[in-house]
Amino acid sequence: MSSSSINSLSSSLAIRSQEDAPNGRRKIVKAAFLSGIGIAAARLLSDTSNVMAEETEKPNQAKSKAESSGGPTEADWTRDYEPPSFTPSWKKPQVNRQLAADFVVFAHYEPERVQKLLDRYPEVINAAVDWGGGDYETAIGGASHMGRHDIVEILLARGGRPDLFTLAMLGNLDGVKALLELEPKLIDANGPHGFSLHFHAQVGGERAKNVLEYLQSIKEVELRPVPFMNQN
Repeated sequence: MSSSSINSLSSSLAIRSQEDAPNGRRKIVKAAFLSGIGIAAARLLSDTSNVMAEETEKPNQAKSKAESSGGPTEADWTRDYEPPSFTPSWKKPQVNRQLAADFVVFAHYEPERVQKLLDRYPEVINAAVDWGGGDYETAIGGASHMGRHDIVEILLARGGRPDLFTLAMLGNLDGVKALLELEPKLIDANGPHGFSLHFHAQVGGERAKNVLEYLQSIKEVELRPVPFMNQN
């Protein structure tokens, strides 16, 4: 999907919420995802113009702008237990949160931008973004649930860390079997945005057909059509 198409979608995103009864989590489902850019991509694209602060702005000004426009905020929290005996040294600055978010979003659909950002900021390769409520996602996680073999391969070559969901999408049957034999309950595990293991195998297409069949032999689930699969 082209950048111009994505920009046009960002002005007309439809958001629907649905309760995930088994674990009480809320799934955010956006119409733009079904058009092939992913939930995180759709969410960030719809907010970027209001959230992004110019590089010359002071940190407190950028934070104020993000908060006033519905951007990311940190949940209130107070430690009510004994602190760890080990104190991190924090020798280096953290990866910029906006950079990490941009990178994860681009990993859903734009391989050229992913490579350019990695060339300039290689430290962002395994950055994880919390889209809210502990919905953590990395670039390789985003590319995996979009079925983007090409982007996953770029990330793996640059040091990206694959997980069970990535292995399922890639059709790595041996890897999936090994982890499920280690912990059978992982058959019900969810990746970013609540996408199931079966879903990741489904978007893997023909390469992951063997994994999907294996997962269905363990636990059969209803497989719904994934419209964006025909666009990759």
